[in-house]
Amino acid sequence: MDDTHLITLLSGFCFDFTHMFAPGGLKDEELDALFPQLQAAEEGLSYIRREGRAYHHLSKDGVPEAVYFTRLPYIAEDYPNTPQLMAQLEAFGKKVSQGFDVVLFSGVGGSYLGGKVLYDCYQSEFWTHHDTPAPKVFFVGNNMDTEDMKNIEATLLAMANAVKEQEGRKLRVMLVPISKSGTTMEPTTGFLFFYDRCQKHADKMELSVTVVTDPAQKDGPLMRLSKAYDWEVFPVPYGIGGRFSVLSTPGLIVAATLGMNLSQLLAGAANMDEVCRGSDWRRNPALFGAAVKYLAARDHGASIEVFMPYAMRLKALGEWYVQLLAESLGKREDRNGQTVFYGRTPLVAIGTTDMHAQTQLHQDGIRDKVVQFLFIDSLKGKIHLHNPFPEIQSLRPYENMDVGRALEIAMEANEEALMSDGRMSALYRLPQLDEFYLGQMFYYLMLSIAYEGELANVDAFDQPGVEVYKKIMRRKLGK
Repeated sequence: MDDTHLITLLSGFCFDFTHMFAPGGLKDEELDALFPQLQAAEEGLSYIRREGRAYHHLSKDGVPEAVYFTRLPYIAEDYPNTPQLMAQLEAFGKKVSQGFDVVLFSGVGGSYLGGKVLYDCYQSEFWTHHDTPAPKVFFVGNNMDTEDMKNIEATLLAMANAVKEQEGRKLRVMLVPISKSGTTMEPTTGFLFFYDRCQKHADKMELSVTVVTDPAQKDGPLMRLSKAYDWEVFPVPYGIGGRFSVLSTPGLIVAATLGMNLSQLLAGAANMDEVCRGSDWRRNPALFGAAVKYLAARDHGASIEVFMPYAMRLKALGEWYVQLLAESLGKREDRNGQTVFYGRTPLVAIGTTDMHAQTQLHQDGIRDKVVQFLFIDSLKGKIHLHNPFPEIQSLRPYENMDVGRALEIAMEANEEALMSDGRMSALYRLPQLDEFYLGQMFYYLMLSIAYEGELANVDAFDQPGVEVYKKIMRRKLGK
């Protein structure tokens, strides 16, 4: 295999862009011609790392705003993740693991999606972790689906009845609203509903509240309530947009609740930060990934990215990435104020499930897609089938089949099929899934999107488009 377009880190994390350069795809000359923009993109990220600001980035109020996501991997004073915050998070994790049956996280967007990835991955059978007691976790406030809310309430009530009958005590519930402003509609709805329901079932439920919000919003409802009711407060850090917040309080409080190793999660991100520096695309995987997808969209019409992990538990990672890409890159204007309508459309597919649903479109449809595969090597060797029906000839090949290896073969077949028709794909390969590798994955994707924002000359850290519907909603609701 030509390894010119493959980067393998010392950790074993592999970035394989070989099939982006198959016949019909990109050429090295295109990357070489992009070198001045790659240099400028690296300068842009260096500026963010050095100054904590991005060129021409303003808040929604039109004033300069910090961009601190590159500081998230490091625990330091005056950084988003301070030693004091990490100690507070560790203490919270111990408190809920020892003293609570249920934790309800009420957040939406970046205050929900990152935590859901952590939860889904940690609950996975192929997660490498020690057995630690953890309360039952529910995510609420990420949608205003009344049926879902009522179903969770019914589940809590059933749990409370069981605990009261079996142990003669109340169900201990921790409710954690996560909202920077404290006024976001979905998490506020979830918070109010479950607070009210737990209070109404006070004979069976014992409720506590911990708040994650912006402490500078002293008149915000969550800060006012936390002061009035003496609730513990965790800060939503300044300079960290919601879609970049998984390695800060909104994500780390979920990780702490699950008993994850926070230091290893951040260590993985720090390792990736050290690797992804410099304007040589052959040595900087985040810049390389940004460049090939930028070129595929700009010059080859491949403006759709299908994020396709071969693991059910990683669907949430794809959903998190959808927000990261869509909000960061979908921009009407560039940083010079010129109308450009830039963006790539992210989609999620799951292997092998969606090979029986989406792959027909990927293989024979419009040539407007890059398929981004993700595979975890430790999936292999977990299950070897036994065929109890040897008399059926068509079932004989299944005897002693390594199911994880069959999963990998399915992915390889998908790659080769796309390549045979000149369709572009790429592969991320992790040795296993643990805190370190997940930290690497999160931070790589954030860096890659930030680099692409620099290449496209759009502000990857604002989202003016979402304000349009919010204003209409507030008017319709009479707020």
